[in-house]
Amino acid sequence: MSLAIFDLDNTLLGGDSDHAWGEFLCEKEIVDSDEYRRANDYFYEQYKNGGLDIYEFLDFALRPLTKLDTTQLNTLHQQFMAEKIEPIILPKALELLKNHKARGDYLLIITATNHFVTGPIAKRLGVDAIIATDPEVIDGQYTGKVAGTPCFQAGKVTRLHEWLSTSPHSLDNSYFYSDSHNDLPLLELVTNPIAVNPDEILEAHANEHLWPVLDLR
Repeated sequence: MSLAIFDLDNTLLGGDSDHAWGEFLCEKEIVDSDEYRRANDYFYEQYKNGGLDIYEFLDFALRPLTKLDTTQLNTLHQQFMAEKIEPIILPKALELLKNHKARGDYLLIITATNHFVTGPIAKRLGVDAIIATDPEVIDGQYTGKVAGTPCFQAGKVTRLHEWLSTSPHSLDNSYFYSDSHNDLPLLELVTNPIAVNPDEILEAHANEHLWPVLDLR
């Protein structure tokens, strides 16, 4: 059994779930649409350019979770899944997951997007486990802060090692699929790095190092 690791946004999904959640909050008037949309777009551009301050972004992104109780949030997320996520699930991504599962591999999503947004998506995709940025919860209420290390850039490596320390899995003959140069620290760690519809920086790096480049679109 090999460990098959997958980025989520723009890899298994034909879009970014974090940005889509922000758009969804604007459409449902949970947040001030103009102000939130400007900030959401700003941080998304920072992410794509490799200059995102993850703590600044999480201070912004986790704040709306504090405004609603768990029941309200779960109802919203069900609508979000139907309206925003189902249309961007890539059939070729589902086939890729199915092929790894048929070979007996263990399927793990590792994503910078917070666990509230991505946990139900991972369940929908049928993977075995997910490592995501964890929002802090105290007495059943989101605080707007992050718990532990954000699962971003080198933080993905940190979080993966923490996970491996308590699991029977290893990185022997491991795979990691990603679209983003932000994931180079983890791509360089696994046995089989695969670029999926990569950004320009990752595509150049993959070509230079003769990594496979996959098109799931």
